Amino acid sequence: MTTPVRHPYLDHPGPLAFAHRGGAADGLENTAAQFRRAVTAGYRYLETDVHTTADGKLVAFHDATLDRVTDGAGRIADLPWADVRQARVAGSAPVPLFEELLEEFPEARWNVDVKAEPALLPLLELIERTGCWDRICVGSFSESRVARAQRAAGPRLATSYGIRGVLGLRLRSWGIPAALRGSAVAAQVPESQSGIPVVDRRFVRTAHALGLQVHVWTVNEPERMHRLLDLGVDGIMTDHIGTLREVLEARATWV
Repeated sequence: MTTPVRHPYLDHPGPLAFAHRGGAADGLENTAAQFRRAVTAGYRYLETDVHTTADGKLVAFHDATLDRVTDGAGRIADLPWADVRQARVAGSAPVPLFEELLEEFPEARWNVDVKAEPALLPLLELIERTGCWDRICVGSFSESRVARAQRAAGPRLATSYGIRGVLGLRLRSWGIPAALRGSAVAAQVPESQSGIPVVDRRFVRTAHALGLQVHVWTVNEPERMHRLLDLGVDGIMTDHIGTLREVLEARATWV
């Protein structure tokens, strides 16, 4: 059973299916083309990452540099948008501005990992300007970055816990007192970390008792998806969008 909805972002029947970077298994991660495939496949929740260019443009991109997935090179923070826009993911697809993605997919909801501090304010300004408060959940490994987002935006903004929040939740699930600060609506976690299980029945039960949803990343194998759904997790992020859809269809929970 899923937890009560604490924010309109989470208002969706059944488990949330997130297309991680649009479905990174196809090789065009974080591109408009890949997000288009996910939306066409029926995905309503899309996961991406943001960085800012040297001249302040907010781009949907995972790495700090262009080198791994594009034919370009260099740190995004050091390059102007005029240069970044010339790079091609997998040699074919341009790096998109996040604002362009919001416009192209007006029904989609976005889970946004803020990869660098300079991207936080431009993201919040974009959400304010476009009125997309119900469509975006902000997360980061940096607890302080999430806290700054919460302070700046207040309860309008959905956020997930950073590393310290997740650790506090894990400790509580073991019966160890731990403080939980902030107003997150979800814990977004790996299934395990450094060989130590993170998601088990106690973790899910503890999160739900606090009104938090549990979203697990990045899960690509059907047997793992089934196991996590049996534990009661509220969402799964995957690179293999076809596989997750098949699993949810088999469980009659694909919407």
